[in-house]
Amino acid sequence: MAKTTQTKPDPATSAAEQAADDAFAMAQMGNPAEYVERFRAMAEDNMEKSRAAFDKARSVYEDLQKEAETGLHSAQAHSSKITLAAIDTMRANTETTFGHMQKLMGVKSMAELVELQSAFVRQQAEMAVDTAKTMQGLYQKAGEDMTAPAKAAAEKAMGALKTQ
Repeated sequence: MAKTTQTKPDPATSAAEQAADDAFAMAQMGNPAEYVERFRAMAEDNMEKSRAAFDKARSVYEDLQKEAETGLHSAQAHSSKITLAAIDTMRANTETTFGHMQKLMGVKSMAELVELQSAFVRQQAEMAVDTAKTMQGLYQKAGEDMTAPAKAAAEKAMGALKTQ
């Protein structure tokens, strides 16, 4: 095997040769104004693309903001409904309890006391089940109504961003 040796260029002449090569290379490139014009056109094109992407992102953000406001209004409305249902339940329980206390005041025997108390406990259990069903329905409706717009907005936003 033969070894190939590389010769190192003389540092004094290589700098001069490089300057000459660069000067000649510049002359071979053509008109510098043409390159400046290409660069300007490319910069303007990129600027337009950036503006379009920004406008699209701003539009998506504004849509999401509107959906968030709608969701907050929906949450407030459902919160009011749930609160009113809870107040109605407390009112009904209070009235039932006072009615039960009045009946207990007129008890004449232990058997009557046990019978009244059993009926009251049964009634309270039935009311608790009905209240649980009512509240479950209200919470479920609230959850569906509040998440549906957000889900649709998120899907729309993701679709818009994927097309960029």
